[in-house]
Amino acid sequence: AGRFYQHAPTETSQATLASVSPVFAVMKFDKTGNTTYFEKKKTELYQELGLQARDLRFQHVMSIATRNNRIIIRMEYLKAVITPEFLLILDYRNLSLEHWLLNELASQLAGEGQLVTYSLPFEFRAIEAILQYWISKLQGRLNTLQPQILETLEALVDPKLLSVDRSKLHILLQNGKSLSELETDVKVFKETILEILDEEEVIEELCLSKWTDPQVFEESTSGIDHAEEMELLLENYYRQAEDLLNEARELRVLIDDSESIIFINLDSHRNVMMRLNLQLTMGTFSVSLFGLIGVAFGMNLESSLEEDPRIFWLVTGIMFLGSGLIWRRLLSFLGRHLDPPLPPHVPPVLKKSQPAAGRVEIKTSLKGETFGLNRSTLTNQ
Repeated sequence: AGRFYQHAPTETSQATLASVSPVFAVMKFDKTGNTTYFEKKKTELYQELGLQARDLRFQHVMSIATRNNRIIIRMEYLKAVITPEFLLILDYRNLSLEHWLLNELASQLAGEGQLVTYSLPFEFRAIEAILQYWISKLQGRLNTLQPQILETLEALVDPKLLSVDRSKLHILLQNGKSLSELETDVKVFKETILEILDEEEVIEELCLSKWTDPQVFEESTSGIDHAEEMELLLENYYRQAEDLLNEARELRVLIDDSESIIFINLDSHRNVMMRLNLQLTMGTFSVSLFGLIGVAFGMNLESSLEEDPRIFWLVTGIMFLGSGLIWRRLLSFLGRHLDPPLPPHVPPVLKKSQPAAGRVEIKTSLKGETFGLNRSTLTNQ
């Protein structure tokens, strides 16, 4: 009785955990493209597939692995299990994913699409369809970002603008962040494929029909190397990911160069404003300097000069003329110290009308001198 009471809580807890196990919404595709939908618990699904519970955790953001002659693929929200007979898409209830599943994937698996591997076993078509879908999604994101970034940069780099539109900068910041996320996703995709290409055993394991179908095994032994075909398939999408990453990097370099140009334009306009402010300050100083004469005559002190009517015009002329001369001298001093220096004198290039015979004689004499020098050196040695 003691043993019974000890085991009873354990069995009850196991039953409770089994009853609350997650349920997968599954879409199944067979070799002919027929589609079926069903829901199944995780425990029942991995038992039917001959897998372990950890194989369906999908803990990685992106991975391609083989377990018990099954291919398990995770592309972020895309979860798939490939067998030699059918393809399972788990948790397919996604708007963009449903469009691809219903309109393209079934025909591709049936051999009606434009897949290169339509003549190869079923797992080749399934892997190519998934890789093609994912690389097209990445390319679509880049095609959406590229015109937006180019349009924003064109508006920001205009040298006529004295200030930068903050709304454009905000848009550029958001697009730059999206571009960084795209670069990260492409790098992860490329590294995932590269890890498989570096392991010959994994490539062999991806060829499921080679180990289950006797006809396919005979073809592989007679000259059709399915492992090589799988490697070429993965290399193709690796190159596409590399090209996509290079395009994203070029766009990133363009953003960095445009930011430098924006800063240069802003510095140039700032320098113009600072120079104008300095010129006005010099003008104010010049006027204030000769304005002391007017201050001296405005102290209401009696002298014989205020009785002459021509003194007013004479003093006013001296004030304006002196202020103008002082301002002009200050501007010339400013120009000498702020203007860029003249470029250094470049000596004239040798004339090309030198006769060919002269050049031949010079070359011959140089060769003779060099040969004689080498010969005398060898003799001394």
